[in-house]
Amino acid sequence: MSAPRPYNLIAELTYRCPLRCAYCSNPLDWQRVRDGLDAPAWSRVFREAAELGVLHAGLTGGEPGVRSDLREIVAGAAAAGLYVHLVTAGVPLDRAALATLRDAGLCSVQLSLQDVRAGDGDAVAGAEVHERKLAFAAWVRELELPLTLNVVLHRHNLERVGAVVALARDLDAHRLELANVQLHGWALANRAALLPTRSQLDAAAAAVRTARAEAPRPEIVFVLPDYHADRPKACMGGWGRKNLVVAPDGTVLPCHGAAALPLEFWSAAERPLADCWTRAPGMNAYRGEAWMREPCRDCPERERDFGGCRCQAFALAGDAAEADPACALAPAHAAVVTAREAAERGESAQWVLRGRHG
Repeated sequence: MSAPRPYNLIAELTYRCPLRCAYCSNPLDWQRVRDGLDAPAWSRVFREAAELGVLHAGLTGGEPGVRSDLREIVAGAAAAGLYVHLVTAGVPLDRAALATLRDAGLCSVQLSLQDVRAGDGDAVAGAEVHERKLAFAAWVRELELPLTLNVVLHRHNLERVGAVVALARDLDAHRLELANVQLHGWALANRAALLPTRSQLDAAAAAVRTARAEAPRPEIVFVLPDYHADRPKACMGGWGRKNLVVAPDGTVLPCHGAAALPLEFWSAAERPLADCWTRAPGMNAYRGEAWMREPCRDCPERERDFGGCRCQAFALAGDAAEADPACALAPAHAAVVTAREAAERGESAQWVLRGRHG
């Protein structure tokens, strides 16, 4: 099938990061993936992305701030006419560095925050960074950049959703992403420690409804996690439909985790981005509906969820072409139910932090 127009480029500049978050979605073997694109190479990728129709570039990682050439990368994306959005942990960038990025063309910032309580947030991050993050948020607003806060929710912080909203308002955030933990990468390895109960989610959802009724700002995003929804979500808007990911080594992917699948993807370091997007066998593997098996093939939801997450199917069912086990109709749904029931019984485990900065 022909490839649709992508709108969003997710530029994974590096997997290196000074944080060690237990729910990190980066690959378990992230240290083997080196930074394969320098600033001129990234600038070429941005130009080619714009030619494909991309409008938005999200600079992420790992932690983009560890790259010494981040200003040049931002400038390259801006020169290509893209809206440049930085996804960061707020370290090691300082106010002066942030101002330099703004002057180079940075349009907005998303800051990760682990918790409203410093001790709990620092524990999941594996580093004492909470106070620095609050200072960074203030710098973003002082420099008149729009601020999004992203807080990953799990069984150890869901009860503080109301306090998270209050903090987002204090920090003058435009948008608050209450991101219920998605169990990929390190998060899947730590599932027993992170998966919440349904009552925790219901209480958090009620707190979000109250917060939305109180004031229109910040915009609050809260979506029920896959393991408790019994229906899958369209992963990244559907496989290879709207979003393209460029990994640190240049591999072009339909989503963050697809490199783990036994598929052939191509590298933007070696081929034009258009070829990587339109012609790579892996990129075309799950476009459209021809690949679908039952129960997806005849499901009336298939044009909405596109079969769900291929990476989750591979991780839990051992086959990326199977129905997403998050779906109650999937043959492998028992894997999700078993994990959910363990959480309801209060079974837990000590989380394992991501490997150290490389």
